[in-house]
Amino acid sequence: MAWADFRLRLPLRVRWAEVDRQGVVFNGHYLTYCDVCITEYWRAIGVRYPDDIVGDGTDIFVRRASLDYFAAAVYDDELLVCGRVARLGRSSITFAIEMVRARSTDTVLVAAELVYVNADPAQRKSVPWAESVRTRVLPYEILPPLAADGQ
Repeated sequence: MAWADFRLRLPLRVRWAEVDRQGVVFNGHYLTYCDVCITEYWRAIGVRYPDDIVGDGTDIFVRRASLDYFAAAVYDDELLVCGRVARLGRSSITFAIEMVRARSTDTVLVAAELVYVNADPAQRKSVPWAESVRTRVLPYEILPPLAADGQ
């Protein structure tokens, strides 16, 4: 994905507690970085998660998370965790996230794709996104998200 395609660019410094003995970020922490990015995405578009989603009688659940590792981040690196909605379906949302060093934005360290499903929390069955979510996501994005058929 092109650097210019990401409106959300979250600065994050790698902390000592996140690295292994070699000073390299332990792989599981990249999912935490993704979670922080998604939390900040909701905030950036004016959705107070979880209050606004739960207030609509729904909640979101991770359906799939995948990460591709290209290069390691190390202790004290200043990263930019960049996120966007790549796909917005009837009840699903796909976040594309890329992590780069702030001083070298042309090299992607980690690329992630996380798919969430909006669902009835009691029945755990998918339900459509509230129109208020759609009307906040769509104008925020530089590139319009793809529409996912049936989800």
